[in-house]
Order: sequence, then structure tokens, then C-alpha cells
Amino acid sequence: MDMQVPELLTVISPHLDDAVFSCGSLIAASRNPIVVTVFGGVPPEGIDAPDWDRAAGFSTGYESVHARRREDARALSMLGAEPVWLDFLDGQYGKRYNPVDLAVRLARLLAMQPHATIVAPLGLFHSDHVLVNAACMLVREAAHAEVPAPRTSARATAAHAATPTPHASDVATPQAVPAPPTQQWLFYEDAIYRRMPGMIQNRLMAWWQEGLLAAPVHLPIAPFQTQKMRAIEAYESQLPLFNAEQLSDLGGPERYWSLGPPLVPKSR
Repeated sequence: MDMQVPELLTVISPHLDDAVFSCGSLIAASRNPIVVTVFGGVPPEGIDAPDWDRAAGFSTGYESVHARRREDARALSMLGAEPVWLDFLDGQYGKRYNPVDLAVRLARLLAMQPHATIVAPLGLFHSDHVLVNAACMLVREAAHAEVPAPRTSARATAAHAATPTPHASDVATPQAVPAPPTQQWLFYEDAIYRRMPGMIQNRLMAWWQEGLLAAPVHLPIAPFQTQKMRAIEAYESQLPLFNAEQLSDLGGPERYWSLGPPLVPKSR
């Protein structure tokens, strides 16, 4: 399916780099897009850095996240995007959440953008990515089910929230997870993880088993690839940790999917 670049765009990013790695060209092609990073929370001071942060040269998670926020702000500024960092902690810091809590926070935020196109991760391999996908599916399903909006006030920033669950169907849809039904949802292939054998096929098959048909979406964003690659360089603490194949994938074409009910063959 061919589609024009949305006028109003909100990209949901699990971590402080995923949106640019996976959707940088689309972000650059859009006008004033918003990038919501779910696991953008800052750990308390004084806690030793986990393995990934130590490999990146940091001694504490507090130091790491502040540096990564600066990198993210610089990259998104180069693409003309506005960052929104929620306060959920990256899974490496030992905090555990469930999809419902994430979904409630995302729904309140997305309710402020009733006509936006929401672009969410397929949720491949990494537990934080799987969790964010599950939360986004809850918000999307609630919108399609026309769940009544909650009476609580909306906020555009942070929260508490969620444990990795492979499929949104595994969790009961909460009453406080609405999103405006006028929103359109697309899903992006998570950079780096999309190269792992069977990852994308497993996600598409899982949706099919849930009664959803994924269709590829083609957007005119190729001219913005150079701008994306320049923005990727802003993540200077993360790039040295990737192998050659992963770095190569960052420069590959972005791919997007829409979801709808499966086609039912007409009876003769």
C-alpha cells in the first residue's frame, strides 16, 4: 500500500535511539513530529552501571541515561522532531512493569494528539520492545473497541509501568486505556533485531492468529536517508557497541506495516 508522509506523526520508541535507528527517514520527512521514548527514565544516583552501560563507558545508570538523553535530543533536533521522555526505567536497571500500566500512560499522552498517525515498534526480540508493542496493541485495541475515555486528567509526561508479554491478547484490556479512534496506526520493523531469522515472520504470524492481517506500507522517504544517517551519528555512546552487521542494518530501508482484519473470500 502506498501512503503519503503523515502531516501529524508520533513515533513510539522503546529506548533512547530506537526511533531514529528504525524511523529516522520518516521522522525527517514529517513536519514537527513527536518521538515518545517509553524507557527514558533516569535511575537513582549511586547505582552501579549494568554491563551495557559499563561497556559504553559509564560508571552509573544515572550518568548513562543523562548522556543518552543529550544524544537523543541532538539526533531528534537534527531531524526536526520533539522528544518526550517517559520515566519508565530501561529493563537493564532491574525494574519490572506490565503492559497495562504502560498502555494507560501512553493512552493519556496520545489522547492529546487525536488526529496523529501513531508509529509503534513491531516488538522484536528485546524484552523492552516486546513490552512496548504489547502496550501499544492495548491502546490500539481499546480505540477500535471504543472504550470510554477515563475521567482522569491527561498528562504528556512519564509514569510507572510494565513486564514483557509477547501478545496483547494475554492481558485484559483495562478500562482506562482509550485512544481516539480517528488515529491511524502503523508499525515499524525494529532496527538490528529485524535481521534475526524468523523475527518478523513470527510477529506477522502471531497477528494472523489473533485475526489481524499485516500489510506492507510504502512511504516516499528515501530522499531523507542521508539526513537520518547524520542523526544516527549523535548516538556516539551506543554505536561502538554494535557489530558490523548491526551497523549495516541501521542504513537499510525502513519498513512499515498496517494492521486490519483478514480478507474473507467471497462465497460462490
